[in-house]
Amino acid sequence: MIRFLVMGLLFYIGYRIIISLTSAKKPLQKAAENRDSSEETYRDPVCGVYISEKEAIIGRHDGKRHHFCSMNCLEKYREQLDHSSPS
Repeated sequence: MIRFLVMGLLFYIGYRIIISLTSAKKPLQKAAENRDSSEETYRDPVCGVYISEKEAIIGRHDGKRHHFCSMNCLEKYREQLDHSSPS
């Protein structure tokens, strides 16, 4: 009897893992479908992620615009500039 309960529990856990893995892919596909293919993307100089101008956080350095995927990347970029500048 206990053997059947353990087997049933293992099957249920396996089923839930498979469902969670397949359902996690669906929102990503919908987001890709909603993107405008003519929209220009920019590469984040810190992490290398491509981001649209609408979603980007824009920073400036030496009069040049840089596009970042998050405030964390912008802050890391500023820290890199602080460390590389001559004292």
